[in-house]
Amino acid sequence: MSVYKQTKDWLIRQLLDGDTRPRGLVELNNYFRLHDPINFRIEKQEDGSLVAISENFIYGSILTSAVDASELNEKIKDAILTAFEVPSSYEKEANVHRVGEKEYAFA
Repeated sequence: MSVYKQTKDWLIRQLLDGDTRPRGLVELNNYFRLHDPINFRIEKQEDGSLVAISENFIYGSILTSAVDASELNEKIKDAILTAFEVPSSYEKEANVHRVGEKEYAFA
């Protein structure tokens, strides 16, 4: 995640006050309470990069790519937050994590 994006998200959080939660964080929580974890199909590209494509996200598709598996894990988490319009500064509160080999959920 770029320094610009992190700084922007931090400023948004400060402007909203520390007690205010973004609507997307509530929607993310509700989504994972009502639905199964989001499954991702991971494909290796010819150049060696990895592409993750959501298979059961009910609002469409989540797509991201990375050079290696550990970077892909972080990018999938960021892509889920982006799908729900949750600023990256709320990553800890969102607590999206890997629950299976290819599944991600809200804790």
